[in-house]
Amino acid sequence: MAAPPILTLSDIRLGFGGNPLFTGLDLVISEGARLCLVGRNGSGKSTLLKVIAGLVQADEGERFLRPRQSVGYMEQDPDLSGYETLRDYAMTSLDAADAYRVDMVAEGLKLDLDRAPDTASGGERRRAALTKIVAEDPDLMLLDEPTNHLDVEAIAWLEDHLRTTRKAFVLISHDRTFLRTLTKGIIWVDRGLVRQHPKGFEAFEDWRDKMFDEEDQQRHKLNRLIKAEGRWAVEGISARRKRNQGRVRRLADLRAEKAGQIKRTGTAAMALDTGPKSGKLVVEAIGVSKAYDKPIVQNFDLRVMRGERIALVGPNGVGKTTLLNILTGQTEPDSGTIKLGTNLVSAIFDQNRAQLDPTASLWDTLTMDKELGVSGKNDQIMVRGNPKHVVGYLKEFLFDDNQARGPVSALSGGEKARLLLARIMAKPSNLLILDEPTNDLDVETLDLLQEILDGYDGSVILVSHDRDFLDLVATTTIAMEGDGNATVYAGGWSDYRSQRKEILGQVAKAPKKAKKTDAKGVAELDQSGLNFTQKHRLEELPSVMERLEAEIAKLQEFMSDPELFTKEPIKFQKATDALIERQAALDAAEEEWLELEALAEET
Repeated sequence: MAAPPILTLSDIRLGFGGNPLFTGLDLVISEGARLCLVGRNGSGKSTLLKVIAGLVQADEGERFLRPRQSVGYMEQDPDLSGYETLRDYAMTSLDAADAYRVDMVAEGLKLDLDRAPDTASGGERRRAALTKIVAEDPDLMLLDEPTNHLDVEAIAWLEDHLRTTRKAFVLISHDRTFLRTLTKGIIWVDRGLVRQHPKGFEAFEDWRDKMFDEEDQQRHKLNRLIKAEGRWAVEGISARRKRNQGRVRRLADLRAEKAGQIKRTGTAAMALDTGPKSGKLVVEAIGVSKAYDKPIVQNFDLRVMRGERIALVGPNGVGKTTLLNILTGQTEPDSGTIKLGTNLVSAIFDQNRAQLDPTASLWDTLTMDKELGVSGKNDQIMVRGNPKHVVGYLKEFLFDDNQARGPVSALSGGEKARLLLARIMAKPSNLLILDEPTNDLDVETLDLLQEILDGYDGSVILVSHDRDFLDLVATTTIAMEGDGNATVYAGGWSDYRSQRKEILGQVAKAPKKAKKTDAKGVAELDQSGLNFTQKHRLEELPSVMERLEAEIAKLQEFMSDPELFTKEPIKFQKATDALIERQAALDAAEEEWLELEALAEET
């Protein structure tokens, strides 16, 4: 017999004025569910997640949580006031004996738990919230954009954790690769309706398009019925109308049904004007080196030609934004030369949205930009060479009349990204600098941005952790692996991973003499036969194994209490699962260390 659902929503209605956000919502979440929650920005995804979590009370309907089941919600902007460290916050609902779980998650997410909250960045605060919920291991996890501010390695760790967990989860994410890998069901929020599909995110776009086609057919039938009934009402004789008031009422009902239909939100009217053509050579880096407290790049060479799309990838803190600024002339290298091409007109999208003043209105954000001003017209801006009314242009990016005079601070993350894109795309450019452009954008807007970049005649240099986006856009990938090591690969993310895997395989089978390659090839091999990444891994593995052994010892000590199973069966089971996981990780680390040691001895 199947276990009863963890959580059930029945006939939920919720509205904040205007059209209701949800009406007649029914939702069932079962044990082990792996669901993605999708929909346009502003459709109510985050609000629905809060309804599921019990943080927002619905106007009508019932929320039922099965007894003794726990629900955890990852806060987008957690309140860390009153906590001395991020560790204190992450341990809020845990016993001291469970500290090892927080340490394990924080290591995977690359979070410094000893950092004070008032010195933590927005990304670190969100990682603390993610660490907290994963360490708590509730029966149902609700994760709102968990991959934002995570680098690719941390995303891979989270993917592995969620792939192996037996607990249920609901995800909101813009990372399509993340969703395809993990989900086995879809919750789609669209104009107040919540639809469900039993397949994972891979099936979403085909299913969505099918629903839209059926909706268009129903609308066409409705229009034909209204037209036919309207013709009858005009042409029918008076006596006949008296005997057929039912048809008159039907016409009124049909018209009311049509009036009640909510128009689908279109895609933003994005476009790019390449402007004047740049020189054939866009950027040339020769022997570039840069360091702060640690090396960013060393002896780095690169040539960017007109029309190329260059992607920078690597862990957080490795220096991707610094290299981006060096390549665009905003930061001087310590040594080496940067040559910028002729006739460059740059447009910059920064990940911190620093170009947006949170106290300014959307109207002022556009009209106060001197490059967009129209002489004598304070309600118009120049959009790709043509004057356009401010509100009309904002509507092209899916903002309504009421938002035009509202502050930027009231916008969601996705809306801020769209506003910044609106500002950038109003101006001609031939070099786009995009630092984490995909954060907070919905699937439809991401698809459109990718299509626009495909047709863009200029050059693009971007930083992103979105693997699907990188595959669709990048023609060249620069992998930054730390300690100044930056390697250039042809193609996008999958091409880079494939080439890197092939190179490592060749290294493992290589004869005793190591090859040297240039800056556009693999990292130079040292005398031991290991490349940079393998050598670094060999050096860190002993500390990894030592940490795993310490965690195993703590778990074994915790489980040594003979009364633990009787008194705390849930904690006993969680500790058992963690012990199995840590032992498997230790076995894998020991095997990897032996393989690298053997390779290092092949001189």
